[in-house]
Amino acid sequence: MYRLFVAIDLPEPVKEAVAGIAGRGLTGARLVPREQLHLTLRFIGDADDVMFHAIKKALSGVRGVSFPLTLKNVGHFPPGRHPRVLWVGMEENEPLRELQREVEQAIIGAGISPEERAFSPHITIARLKETPPAKVAALEEKERLFSAGPFPVDEFYLYSSMLSRDGAIHKRETTFRLTPSA
Repeated sequence: MYRLFVAIDLPEPVKEAVAGIAGRGLTGARLVPREQLHLTLRFIGDADDVMFHAIKKALSGVRGVSFPLTLKNVGHFPPGRHPRVLWVGMEENEPLRELQREVEQAIIGAGISPEERAFSPHITIARLKETPPAKVAALEEKERLFSAGPFPVDEFYLYSSMLSRDGAIHKRETTFRLTPSA
């Protein structure tokens, strides 16, 4: 059994920049390990061997075009008084949204139910537990001008994830190349 998701990885300098702000001084923050920072295009969940191969085949038909991506802003989910996730966002990017739509259609074509939530591109940098909202707001204010990139996105990946007591362990299963932009 596989626990799957589709993602874009970040180049090392961008991971460094993101890790540099992740949860600084926040009590109750469990930081995402630097090597696991990524932009999820679609969380799939559990899949057996047959579904795993169907998903790989469907994703191989995605014909997205490479594009630049710039990270920007720091925020949290859910909005309001009890933050649970600290994230880095990105500049609005239509090629990213188009790639996500193509990935979603491929996943649906492989027999997976459509994602119910709207795509909200972000990189989770910390999970928060009983972190004072005022501290989160102060970090967001301090990092309001955060920006990293642009960096080229020329491939995406199918990952498996195994849950452990120390957190998730991600394994890159397949690489899918995007068409170079003209």
